[in-house]
Amino acid sequence: MPIQSKFNPSEQWRIGSSATESTWNARTNMCGIAGYMNRDGRPASQEIVRRMHSALIHRGPDDSGDHTFRSAAIGHRRLSIVDLARGHQPMHLEGTPLHIVYNGEIYNHMDLRQASTQYRTTCDTETLLTRYRDLGPTCLDAMVGMFAVAIYNDNEESLWLARDRMGIKPLYYYLTDRLFAFASEIKALLAHPDIKAQVNISQLPVQLALKYTLDDQTLFQGVRKLMPGHWMEVSRTDVKIHQYWNIYFTPKHKFSTLEEAAEEFATRFHTSVRRRLMADVPLGVFLSGGIDSSVIAASMAQQVKEPIKSYSVAFGEKGYSELQYARDVAQHIGAEQREIVVSPEQWLQAWPRMVYHEDEPIAHPSSIPLHFVSRLAAQEVKVVLTGEGSDELLAGYERYYQTLNNLRMGQWIPDRLRRLTRSMIDFLPDTFLPKRKAVRTSLYLPGDIDTLFLDNYSAMPRSIVAAALQPGLEGDIDNIYAEFRRLMEQCDSSDTLDQLLYADMKTYLLELLMKQDQMSMSASIESRVPFLDHELVEFACKLPRHFKLQGLQTKRILRKSLGHTIPAGIVTRSKKGFPTPIKQWFRGPFYASLESLLLSPDSLIQSYIQPEFTRQLLTRHKNGTWDLHEAIWSLGNLELWLRIFLDGQHPDVLSEQLCEPLACNSFG
Repeated sequence: MPIQSKFNPSEQWRIGSSATESTWNARTNMCGIAGYMNRDGRPASQEIVRRMHSALIHRGPDDSGDHTFRSAAIGHRRLSIVDLARGHQPMHLEGTPLHIVYNGEIYNHMDLRQASTQYRTTCDTETLLTRYRDLGPTCLDAMVGMFAVAIYNDNEESLWLARDRMGIKPLYYYLTDRLFAFASEIKALLAHPDIKAQVNISQLPVQLALKYTLDDQTLFQGVRKLMPGHWMEVSRTDVKIHQYWNIYFTPKHKFSTLEEAAEEFATRFHTSVRRRLMADVPLGVFLSGGIDSSVIAASMAQQVKEPIKSYSVAFGEKGYSELQYARDVAQHIGAEQREIVVSPEQWLQAWPRMVYHEDEPIAHPSSIPLHFVSRLAAQEVKVVLTGEGSDELLAGYERYYQTLNNLRMGQWIPDRLRRLTRSMIDFLPDTFLPKRKAVRTSLYLPGDIDTLFLDNYSAMPRSIVAAALQPGLEGDIDNIYAEFRRLMEQCDSSDTLDQLLYADMKTYLLELLMKQDQMSMSASIESRVPFLDHELVEFACKLPRHFKLQGLQTKRILRKSLGHTIPAGIVTRSKKGFPTPIKQWFRGPFYASLESLLLSPDSLIQSYIQPEFTRQLLTRHKNGTWDLHEAIWSLGNLELWLRIFLDGQHPDVLSEQLCEPLACNSFG
């Protein structure tokens, strides 16, 4: 039976928000947007749009605005600013029927202003609106920045929406013949009385496997993402969606040497960082101790007068802290380093609240420490620079060369030989470490992308997802990755690495960016991503493969171009990601909490996942037979999501329930 939604954002859950005083000026648009249009001509309601933008209070707790038209309404949330009167939204362009709500930054907006035009403000909102009046959708072509924008034309009764090229700023929508609604976060859509939270059953298999959905789908039935690099126009009778920008890998740049390309890359990278230093407020950087955040911090330090502020987060468990590396970088560049160590109790208590902020089941356990370091940074700054995008842009993940090697080796293994090696590997005990590695190679697995790249690095491969789901919910399980394959085929390059990078930038990276946006916004600070400046992306994608990946060496051009700006030990370190100790927590102190969450009589997940599967999953992980923490993480997030968004349970109540068994556990 479908679960009837009891979620009520109008209760205004103020979870993890910060209303600290800000010194933003009029050009700063850190905020959330929302609105709707009755396509059947019904009168719009100011009360409804206010409920919608009130659900985004954490994105802008100090100011709000809305405007109601005949059959439409638009709203906006933002932080307090110096020039509040001139920067207030919605903004109307005098002498036109155009009204705008906007979230983001156009870094080159002053360069785009026409000398013949008289402007009332210095904010990029007016620049964008004026250019739209003059150029229509092509106004986007010259813009450098991150943005989600909605412009209402009162004469035509139409809405025009656009999203930045890489999808740094989120934009969701709901569309029927009677209603069109949009918002920066899904919870604002659910504040509309005609939009009910329902599970998108067709996306459950891929959600369980990858921990996120593909294409423009979400886990909410009827709620979609406006994809990066797209705009859409909706009127009472028509809907248009248009892609205005794409990623291309050909023709390749013809540099004579890696050193020559590295010099050009460094120049473009420093330009990207400089653009993102545009603010009249203190800026900081999230510093992990890896190469990506380190080179950003070093570039910032070179381009500002005062010492930059760096922020790092870690866990107390052995092997789960990289604070010393972050300290080495901070000392090297003269940064003022701030740190926070997250305890297991803090992590577990925050988990339900972070599911609320992300709107969908959380893909990455690192979302939770990201929230904590965002809160730390929010005490001093309002803008932070982060390192997202480098791995997808420059082939930084180990899975790229591992997959390429598997594909290469698999071409030489006949099916008969693979069946033989598979039976021999199956004969080995599960506790034998070489077996755990062998089952992920082409000695054991068929040589296709779905298996070697997606299943191999998933929370649950397709066969396990099929075993987990209640009968009838698995759908066409063999083809749940069809959208990823379509994206690979859409890439203009025949090189497999280019195709993987292209598809990852359209899928996996998009999820990372939503994590970064929503976790930083949960603490009311803005994050900026220098690696995803679209001009830098266009340059890097056309670099030859061996400038990015050669053998086991990843991100070669980054190390060559900027390695000299940071400590040598950081340059040569292997990638660690952001490890969290949930593998051991799920076996020990959190086991009772997970058992209660997933197997109690009131567990909602049992409508979708077979309880016996869940029980065996928990038991096998606890016994140490297999490392199943990612599958458990996926199920735990689905259960919390169901309870919050479909059953209307308050995240703080769920936090108390999760933490209750901890009194009987010792963390050592």
